[in-house]
Amino acid sequence: MEEEFVLRDLDSVSGQIGIPPNAPYVLSGLDTLNPVLIIDGKLKLIGEYEETIGTCLVFTEEDGKPVVHEEIGPSEANLFSGKCLIDPNQTPSKQVKPVAQLHKILKFRLAPDADIQYATAEQIE
Repeated sequence: MEEEFVLRDLDSVSGQIGIPPNAPYVLSGLDTLNPVLIIDGKLKLIGEYEETIGTCLVFTEEDGKPVVHEEIGPSEANLFSGKCLIDPNQTPSKQVKPVAQLHKILKFRLAPDADIQYATAEQIE
């Protein structure tokens, strides 16, 4: 079985509600047309899949290593021959690496029957 990656898009609800960082969540019904996302046991969102146009790529960002300049070659003016120097004025760099390809985006909206729903264990199952 091939892995499939899906992007959770919360842009349409993030301006309406405050989602605490690192809040626990339950995502169910991924194999249905409208998966359900319950955040922090209180907030119920309904999802809908959208096909991407082309292929979306997901990247991870890491701090890059500083560029090291090595002084080489003999020279009377070259006092640092054979030494490695790091430019102190160099701006920190970032490296990006591809993580996955996406063909679907899962866009969420607030559940239609209330702005905020209090989920119970029965609603999750």
